[in-house]
Amino acid sequence: MSLKVESTGSICGAVVTGIDLRENLSEDLVSELRAHWLGNKLLVFPGQQLTDTDLERITLYFGDFGEDPFFGHIEGHEHIAAIQRDADETTPIFAETYHTDWSFLEVPPAGTVLYGITIPPHGGNTRFADQVAAYERLPDKLRDKADQLTAIHSAELGYSPKGVYGDDDQGAGRSMKIIPSEKALEKREHPFVRTHRETGEKALYSSPSYIQGFAGMEPAESTALMMEFYQYQVDEALVYSHKWEKDMLVMWDNRSLLHAASGGYDGYDRLLHRLTIADTEF
Repeated sequence: MSLKVESTGSICGAVVTGIDLRENLSEDLVSELRAHWLGNKLLVFPGQQLTDTDLERITLYFGDFGEDPFFGHIEGHEHIAAIQRDADETTPIFAETYHTDWSFLEVPPAGTVLYGITIPPHGGNTRFADQVAAYERLPDKLRDKADQLTAIHSAELGYSPKGVYGDDDQGAGRSMKIIPSEKALEKREHPFVRTHRETGEKALYSSPSYIQGFAGMEPAESTALMMEFYQYQVDEALVYSHKWEKDMLVMWDNRSLLHAASGGYDGYDRLLHRLTIADTEF
């Protein structure tokens, strides 16, 4: 078989077939895949029977391993986190709000790799919102305003001891290994409009999940403006809803997309393995 790349038919994403990711990939093939990844923002590889060692090798084709500051990792693989939910679990669905991974880091990750291991028969789609398109579709005055904004990022709402995944959540029977920490209280500033260092495209960067406000603004003004932008960021016209299958690998560009989990699979186990692709600069 030869490499075949077909659009998902949505705002972003492409399905890649004609490749066996268990094999070592040539530099030319990796370069071709990277071009497709950057152009489509998300690649889907169905029917790939991969080991955790395979997942590590594939990730390293696209960059160094990235930091996962509040996740535990699976035994023997310090760069793989289990995105897990047990059938009888009653804690809130993990990561249901749109976000881009770890935007509060000094150099946030370039991408995320996620591999389906145990997939329920229904529910559990991951939604991806195209932030390049969101930026381009803003009204002119709002786009000009976005260009001038500096956002204050923090993991406090999610991963501090009092956060959504903090001490109370850890005592409620969550199966996924999340490690809340006071480190989540740290804040870091990034431009709200991010220029992609590889494509040159501009995108709205992050959402109220990790943005606590805009520099130089009063809290009420910041909140109102964030919510105004958010309506454009997650407009249904900009969303690709991805349906998972067992043995499916998905990798996406955190610099161009927001993503959010969804439920709808109560009574079923769900397990995916996740790796992070580091970036070299913001």
